Amino acid sequence: MQQEWFPQINSDIFISHSHRDEKLAITFAGWLNAKFGLKCFIDSCIWGYGNKLLEIIDRKYCPNEKGGYDYDKRNVSTSHVHMMLSSALAMMIDKTECLFFLNTNNSSISLDDIGRVENKTLSPWIYYEIGIARMIRIRVPQSHRKVFSKSLLLEGDEYLKIAYPLNINHLSELTLDNLIKWVENYSLKNREHPLDILYKLKSPS
Repeated sequence: MQQEWFPQINSDIFISHSHRDEKLAITFAGWLNAKFGLKCFIDSCIWGYGNKLLEIIDRKYCPNEKGGYDYDKRNVSTSHVHMMLSSALAMMIDKTECLFFLNTNNSSISLDDIGRVENKTLSPWIYYEIGIARMIRIRVPQSHRKVFSKSLLLEGDEYLKIAYPLNINHLSELTLDNLIKWVENYSLKNREHPLDILYKLKSPS
């Protein structure tokens, strides 16, 4: 079931993003492919929708006598689907060479906490993806490349929201100027992998 709904594919870059930024992620992925021939993984473009799978399972296995869903049974089904999705995400992050995080107002927020401003995210999946990125193994590019051709409850809202700490200090910031220089420094003639050019551009001088 995991392979059917959340299959693993060959990609260079995992794009972590808010579902509200799906169009931005797709546009950025298209730009990376057009400029560098890099393949990007965007979960919503490849995978089935996890909540749809939950709905299918719950309708068959979790109904109660009142026409709704049995609470305990649905907790079990949700745990299984989320575990499959979590495992698939970790495998894809490990499978790709690097992760790009679209740090927008949809994916992260700044909250004052005793006079301190901290990055937080309302998305448990972004929280999970960035956390996995901190722990995942660092792979030697040449070994896998193919020949290059504290939680915070937010009050005053109708729905439950939990803000997860979002530590992105391990990620290198990519600005528009960085992207422009990346394109300028890339040439098919020198046959250098575009990600190696990016790494050199972002490495400390």
